[in-house]
Amino acid sequence: MKRTISIAFCLMLSASLMTTPSVHAKVMKLKLATVVVPHHAYNEGAREFARRIREATGGAIDIRVFPGGQLGKGERELLEGMQMGAIDLAVTATGPVSGFRQSMMVLDLPFLFRDYRHVDAVLDGPVGRKLLNDLEKAKLKGLSFFENGFRNFTNSVRPLLKPEGFKGLKFRTMENPVHLASVRELGAQAVPMSWGEVYTSLQTKVIDGQENPVAIIHSYKLNEVQKYLSLTGHFYSPAPLTMGLRRFTSLKPEWQRLFITTAVEVAAYERKIIRDNEQRQIRDLKAWGMDVRTVDKIIFVTAMEPVYAKFIKQYPDWEPIIERIGKTK
Repeated sequence: MKRTISIAFCLMLSASLMTTPSVHAKVMKLKLATVVVPHHAYNEGAREFARRIREATGGAIDIRVFPGGQLGKGERELLEGMQMGAIDLAVTATGPVSGFRQSMMVLDLPFLFRDYRHVDAVLDGPVGRKLLNDLEKAKLKGLSFFENGFRNFTNSVRPLLKPEGFKGLKFRTMENPVHLASVRELGAQAVPMSWGEVYTSLQTKVIDGQENPVAIIHSYKLNEVQKYLSLTGHFYSPAPLTMGLRRFTSLKPEWQRLFITTAVEVAAYERKIIRDNEQRQIRDLKAWGMDVRTVDKIIFVTAMEPVYAKFIKQYPDWEPIIERIGKTK
């Protein structure tokens, strides 16, 4: 009996040692940064990613999430921080990423995606992986695509139901050539601006409006400084979960595979949060006094269509990617 208990105890101890790092083992501590508020879906996804990695490695890798611009007020700063090794991972919009690899900018074309099902088929398929892998040329490792959702216009001047209404208004956009060109096609003045400056600029009327997914409009209570919301859904906003390439290649091969597979799984988790919350958030914005309007998207598609010809001429390699996205079901 004593021998049976002794063997069982040894087996339990052995299993424990396999899943729990030794008190003398060095835990790898990594920093994952975002610029959005702590309760935004980016951070919920980031925390879930950290939890799964910690669990899968038996605590050997400890990822700490730094939300709200703690490690850099703008997303460009986060990307540069990963290149230099000061930050290990980050979730950012594609706009700033495109400043490092122009191929990523193809995803920012207006009305590129038909719906969320189309989004998932593209981003989780060969096109998405190719675009993520291309970031290695910028010393970044693309792991997966989180999302911020489809973007919509807000402003403090008037309801915007047609492109003609945009004339003379100033709109903040990300520092993204496609976004800038698209907003200008509507007749508005496009003002590139870091996100950290936007709320104050809206409050002081330096700009009349901005464009973002419902989740951002809701999280930052832009209804306090913006009266009107037009549900245009003009751009889809993917959000790559990215890692510094040097840090990624320093991982053991099995951990590299773990990071990618876990990132893809958690991307689906994060996207579901965004999508499940959207209608509730729209109801909140209405209850908070925001004037929310639906629009005829076809007239906006037509107004922004010239952007495609402009950028295909500038980047001919985009054309087969756009065609492949269009054919994806």
